[in-house]
Amino acid sequence: MDLVALLAVQVLYAIASLALISVGLAIIFGMMRVINLAHGEFLMLGGYAAIVATSRGISIWLSMLVIAPIVVGIIGVIVERTIIRFLYGRMIDTMLATWGLSLFLVGLTTAIFGNTTVGISAPLGSIEIGAYRFSTYTLFVIAVAVLVLAAIFAVMRWTRLGLIARGTMQNADMAAALGVNPPRVYAITFGIGAALSGLAGAVLAPVSGVFPTIGVAYVAKSFITVIGGGAAILSGTLSASALFGTINQVATFATTPVFGEVALLAAAIVLIRLLPQGITGRFFRRGL
Repeated sequence: MDLVALLAVQVLYAIASLALISVGLAIIFGMMRVINLAHGEFLMLGGYAAIVATSRGISIWLSMLVIAPIVVGIIGVIVERTIIRFLYGRMIDTMLATWGLSLFLVGLTTAIFGNTTVGISAPLGSIEIGAYRFSTYTLFVIAVAVLVLAAIFAVMRWTRLGLIARGTMQNADMAAALGVNPPRVYAITFGIGAALSGLAGAVLAPVSGVFPTIGVAYVAKSFITVIGGGAAILSGTLSASALFGTINQVATFATTPVFGEVALLAAAIVLIRLLPQGITGRFFRRGL
């Protein structure tokens, strides 16, 4: 029974981690149809922002939950204003531009921090379940994922900002005719997506550490989750995270982490083969 409880916590953690690293990409890709190949580097920058702020004596909680998302959100707005805004509707060009941005950010952080792994200690101690022990920080990551998804749902469903954002992405010309400024909405939306990526990178930094090329691992899982989830931002991300996170963690628990990653990739291939439009293309069609 203790082993089952431990496995349940680890599965929830895997689901929460996938949801956190994917939701920023889901907003940018799902709403703006921009394939951001620098998404992994936004996560990496969030981790570095939290580590640098903590090393300067700032509280780890303030560093992770406030400073990191603000810093990466500002970077996201700058990227949208200087690069992305000129490439809307040109998917291949956007992919090439963000790929170049990804290489630039990797090179810049390598020059500044070196090609070594840095990190911060996970706070909160540990919890025992029978003969097993796991970090309390695992529960914190799960709680952050739940709060982030709930906040996004509330903003998109019940606020004027969410209504304007959804309307602009569906028909920018009509939104402009009604007095909305589409370029400003695009910049804000891209900035929010980047800020959520920075938050995810900062929250996961005590668990995984941070190094310049960590974005490669992040971006692969993020795209698999977003594509597997389909068009709906929240229900797609959550359902795909639940499916892939469960498969990955159960396979890891039964074998090794390497086979867990292989199982996740195999599940993604099968899912996309059976449901080319993603999970929400077949289910949860009216979901947000």
